[in-house]
Parts: sequence; structure tokens; C-alpha cells
Amino acid sequence: MSDPSEDSARPAKRARLDDNSTPSLAVDSSAQTPQAPTIAPAPAPAPAPAPAPAPIETDLDREVRAGITEYVCPNNLGFTGVLKQRYTDFLVNEIGLDGQVLHLRSTHVEKRKGEEDSENAKNGAKKEEPEKRVMEEVKADVDMQNEELSGEATLQVKNKAQSAPQQQDAIKKESEERLSDEDRNTLNSIFGEHTTNEIVKLVGQVRSREEKKAREFKAVISPPITDKDTRTKAHQSLRRIFPNLLESAMEEDQAIRIKATPPAERKNKKSRGGNRDREDQGRRRGGADWEELGGDYLHFNLYKENKDTMEVIGFLGSKLNCGSKGFGYAGTKDRRACTVQRVCVKRQTAQRMQGFNKQLYNGAIGDFEYRHNDLKLGDLMGNEFTITLRDCHFQSEEGLDFDQRRKLANDVVSKAISDFSERGFINYYGLQRFGSFAASTDAIGRKMLQDDLKGAVEDLLAYSDVALTAAEGTDTNSTVLVSQDDRNRAKALHLWKTKGSGSEALDFLPRKFTAERNIIQHLSSRNSKTGRYDRKSDWQGALMTIPRNLRLMYVHAYQSLVWNVVAGKRWITHGDKVVEGDLVLVNEHRDKETTTGQAVEEDLGLDQAGEEVINPTGSENANAASADFERARPLTAAEASSGKYTIWDVVLPQPGFDVEYPQNSTGEFYKEFMGSEKGGGLDPQNMRRQWREVSLSGGYRKFMSRPLQPLSFEVHEYTKHDEQFVETDLQKLGRARDVGKAGEEKKEDVDMEEGEEEEKAEAKKLAVVLKLQLASSQYATMALRELMKAGGVKAYKPEFMGGR
Repeated sequence: MSDPSEDSARPAKRARLDDNSTPSLAVDSSAQTPQAPTIAPAPAPAPAPAPAPAPIETDLDREVRAGITEYVCPNNLGFTGVLKQRYTDFLVNEIGLDGQVLHLRSTHVEKRKGEEDSENAKNGAKKEEPEKRVMEEVKADVDMQNEELSGEATLQVKNKAQSAPQQQDAIKKESEERLSDEDRNTLNSIFGEHTTNEIVKLVGQVRSREEKKAREFKAVISPPITDKDTRTKAHQSLRRIFPNLLESAMEEDQAIRIKATPPAERKNKKSRGGNRDREDQGRRRGGADWEELGGDYLHFNLYKENKDTMEVIGFLGSKLNCGSKGFGYAGTKDRRACTVQRVCVKRQTAQRMQGFNKQLYNGAIGDFEYRHNDLKLGDLMGNEFTITLRDCHFQSEEGLDFDQRRKLANDVVSKAISDFSERGFINYYGLQRFGSFAASTDAIGRKMLQDDLKGAVEDLLAYSDVALTAAEGTDTNSTVLVSQDDRNRAKALHLWKTKGSGSEALDFLPRKFTAERNIIQHLSSRNSKTGRYDRKSDWQGALMTIPRNLRLMYVHAYQSLVWNVVAGKRWITHGDKVVEGDLVLVNEHRDKETTTGQAVEEDLGLDQAGEEVINPTGSENANAASADFERARPLTAAEASSGKYTIWDVVLPQPGFDVEYPQNSTGEFYKEFMGSEKGGGLDPQNMRRQWREVSLSGGYRKFMSRPLQPLSFEVHEYTKHDEQFVETDLQKLGRARDVGKAGEEKKEDVDMEEGEEEEKAEAKKLAVVLKLQLASSQYATMALRELMKAGGVKAYKPEFMGGR
């Protein structure tokens, strides 16, 4: 999931089809719930008689199911528009902690001030740049190592003179001789005989060609190893048996990738004594140079188009041989968009990083700066969104000519953003928080909290009849577009459900579906302790194989559902009035406290049992770092009526064992809803679980939100379907292709029917360009919902695309 700060109005990527088990919300919102505008999309058509699949859910249905029901200004006219027809229609620029909006302004490396040494300048010599000295020192060390290995290099030349068959036989024989029977048996027990032979072959190749780069050797991929102790033993054994020759890392499917080490590391194994001292001195000199540059961390702006943040960072990490873990960033950004964000990497020169611009497709890095601090998740104030909504239609536009429609558009949007800027919007969690599969993420989290781990696993492995039908090709009349990944997922999970064959299911299941792959691998694997295949009912063990951030996302989604439903009830009951019992954050309002006898508990980061607090911060990103744990307190009647507190100060808790609940009817509603069938029959006062990971302490989230700055908008008329109204940062730098091509998507992104383009080019249409700034815990989708009203946003992408 993307970071909340840049929460993009992500279109529904996958239709959620099966929801027969989900009851309607126990909230009577008829008093203030507005009627949907007349322009709202028509209800989904009735399903054909059985056994046809259920009708596809609309976004309106999904919003109701996620507890998103109320509007702050329900009587404003609404409008519709197509979101993200082109990825250049959605620009996201990160806002740093200093309040500055980030833009890619330069991809060049600026020369440092005082670059010339005054004394050397007199002699016509320039001062060395610190980066150059660092690189020269590394080169000197490598040259010395090469000299020391000259004898070995001569031997390698002789070996190359041998014929190819003789050389291969010599390599194999040497590797076999160096590997003892005991070591071979150890490797066989971990990887199996075939993989062990591949590892030995790789080692022989590395030993015979130590000067070659690591990427020139083909890596060995082991079968998935689900047992953590066995994986640890595998890494340790490889380091012990083949020191300085191989490096290993776990893949997403728990397989182990074994590859050659870089040449410098292979040669370092022969460096001893004085050379090690020299390397230490070089590191000390390098450290002084980083200090002179400005710090160990190189910060830069990353611009990307139609790519995931982790996709670009993963590419850069592969070039630096440090992986994605070598980088720091404040949050991930939406894929189908043009985004700018701050990223940092440790001890890399700007010159080297700038060189990767030649290899970055639809992306660029620049605005380099050395600093002493790194970047962590959450290190941002928010994001600025520039959103283009195409083919807009407005409520009450029937019978108007185009000029009148344009005037109505200006009036409707102007009124909407004026009220929005003044009154804000309910700070709902957006639909992307709840996933887009048949089983929503909150339903999985609810079952985990109910200790129904088997049900949680079954929900994770659920698939839709529509996707399965498409995979089997049995329904040729279906108009629903289903991606190949979705088809393969449905087919794989159907095989697992009907045959119980893990290997057969994994052959079809795309690697992108990490949770499903890990669960099936665990349930179908051999128990390393018993030697038997007895894990088919080890539900907790299966869930534990899912990456931790993803596991936590499920229970966080349940908390988000509760929060949304309670927020709607709070708005229906009290609107924007501050009432007795409402909660406010202690640290925000110490100057307003009138009583001295009220003790405020110190935040020690521990709960009452002395355990570390696990506090969801209210962001949509499961990877977000935990903020300092906040304490909240209820307002007295006098405080609520004093005028010192506004609706922008009121917070609502996410349910947990270490939060304060409102001391009014809102607090009572937590018990009512969570105790209902929809709420899972849970008790908000009893949220501890034996499985510590789902025993969350809770947190607080502001009830209402408003933009950081007043919104601005423009209404444009256009005829060409690909006309662009806002320049991207890359286009402003003149590095992009021309506007008509820079944002041109692949054929599947345009989805134009043949013969339809000319017709669309002739008709005049209206587009609205909105610019708004939102804080890091606010959803752009929810802001658009308040502005446009029910059914306003029309997702451009087909229902079935992408993964969880």
C-alpha cells in the first residue's frame, strides 16, 4: 500500500464480488445522509440466473461497506470526472518537514564553493574534490591488491591457455577436492543434491575467474526453505565453506539466491596484516572526506512516471549492490502517477548516482545534497496533488449548451472548494485501506482478532468466480476485463483448494502474490522437526510466513473500519460541534489545561504490562514507522463550551488495549458496533490477544481534516483525448519527450476502441484541474469524494488489474 501522505486516488484495481456474509452497517444515517446526485452511476445490472457470478460491486457499494457514508456539505451540487486516464493526470509532490514542496529542479551535480585551493591556484593546480579523492583511494587499494595477486593472475593466464574441456575438468576436480564429504553432506541436507552441485559449479567458476564481475556469473536459486532455522544454517554454512566467494539472500518466496561476491571482496580474502591496516586508514580518510562533503548521507529528489517507488529504488539498489535496504525515504508514492519525493543513500557520491539517470526509464534523480541525517518513514509534512479530471459532467447540466456548461462547471467547483477549504472533510480511511479482493483486508483482520486463524487463511486464499471463469475460458460472453495475473491467481488457488497440490498451485501462482505463495508453501511443506507433511492445519505458522508489515495491515484495516463507522456516527450525532467527553491529544493542548490536579501519564513507550507499545499511526502504509505514543483525555463540559477547542482538535481512537475512549455516546457506540456481527463480536475494552502481534495497543486519528493550503482549480475545454494541461517536472526541465508522447501510455492503458478516437476528438469536453495540499495522514480519495459527492470519481482502469 502507498503512504497516506501521498495517498493517491487509486482506482479500484480488482472487483470485490463475494460479500454475502457481510451484514449492513448498524448505523442509522438517514437523518443527514445526502441523496446521491442524479449523475451517479446506475446500479450494477442484475446478475444472470445461476450459476452466473455475482454482479460487480460499485465504488459506492464499497464505500458503504467500509463505513464511508457521510458528507460535511451534502447539499452542494456534485460532478463526475474520469481519474487517471493518463498517468500525467495525477502529479504528487512531497512536502518536506520544512514545508517546502519538492520539485525536480536539476539533474546536474553542482560544483562546490571554494573548489579551488588558493595556494594551489597560484601554481595553476586545482584542489581535489573530496569525491575524487575517495574514488582514487579505493582505486589505489585495488591496484595494490592486483599487484599482490600478480602471481595468481599469471597462473590464471596459463589456465586460460588450456583447452576448454580440460579447463572445465580441472575446475570441477579442484572444487570437488576442496569440498569435504562432511561439507557436501551438510549442503545436501539443506539444499538437496541438485542445488549443491550447482553451488559447487558456481564456486569453481568464481575461483577460476576471480577478476570477473559478480553479475557475469549466473546465480543459483534454491527451492523455497520455509523453516527459519534451516535458512539461518544455510547462510552460515555458505559463509563457512566458501568464505569470500559467495553471498546469499532470501527471496520473497523464501528461496535463497546464491551469487558470487564482487571481485574486491574475493581479493580481500588474501589481504592480511599491513594491508588490513592500510584499509582501515583508507576508511578513516574516507570518513573525513564524507564529513567535508557535508555528511555520510546523500539526499536527492526522485522523479518517476508510472512506476512504483520500490521498483525504482530496487533498480538503484541493484546497481549499488546494496538492495533497497540501502535507501531511506519518507513514504512510497502511487504507481499510476508522476511523483517527486526525497530519497537518501549512505556513502555514495552524487557523481555516481547522477550517472544512473542514463539508465532510468521514465524517471530521474537530482537536486543532490550531502547531509548527516538519513530519512525515515513519516519524515514528511504531506503531499501536494495536481489532479486532472477528464470528461466532467455536472449536476443540473441537462439541456445546457457547452458555454453554459462551462459556466456551471466554474460555479459548482468554486462553491465546492470554498466550502471544502473552510469546513474540511471527515478524515475517513480510503478504500485502498481495505483491499480489492473478494475478502477485504478488514475481514481478514477481524478473523485474526477473533482467533479464527483458519478463517483468515481461507479468506486470504479466496478467489472470485469471474476470475476463475476467465482463466478456464468457459464464459465467452463476459465483458469484464481480467488480467492474466488475476486469471493465474484464481486458477492456482482453485488447484490448491480442489487438489491440495502445493507444487502444482505454485507453478501457476504469480510471484507478486507474496501472501498466497508463502501460505501455500508452508501448508504443503515438510516439517523439519518431524520430517512429516503435517503442516496443513498450522494456520498461525502459515500466517507468520507473510511479511510482518503485510500481516499487520490486516488488523490495522479492521481498526480502520471501526474508526470509519464511528466517525460517521459521530458526525450524524454531533456534527462539527465539540461536546463533553470528546477526546483531544494531551501534548497538543497543555497550554489550555485549567486544572493542575489532573496528572498526565508520562509516555515511556511501554504499556501497563511493561511491553513495548505497538501503535498504528493512522497512516495507510503498513511500513510506516510508529510515532511517539500519544495520550488523549476527555474534555469536561466547561472545556467543551469554552471555545478553546475546535472540531479540528477532536480525535477518535483506533480500538486497542491502551487507548482512552470518548466519555459520551460516541464511546458507547464503540461497544455497540464492535459487539455486532459486522464488528466481529469484539469488546473494545478487551483487545489483548495471546498472539502478541495482533494484540495492538491502539492509537488516535483526527476526526476532521482540511487542506494545508486553500485549493485552486482551473476548468479547461478540450477535444483531443490525450491533451495535457499540466507540465510535469521532467517536461519543465526539457528532458522529456514532447507532451503528446511523454505521457503516452501503453496500448492497454489507453483502452480506445478502434474507430472511436475520431469521434472522441471531435466532441468538446470539460476537464477540471485541482491543486490541493494534504497532510500525511489524509486521503486524496476522500478529499475528492467530499468535493465531487457520490459516484463522482470514475476509475479509468478496468476492475481486474494488479495485485493486493
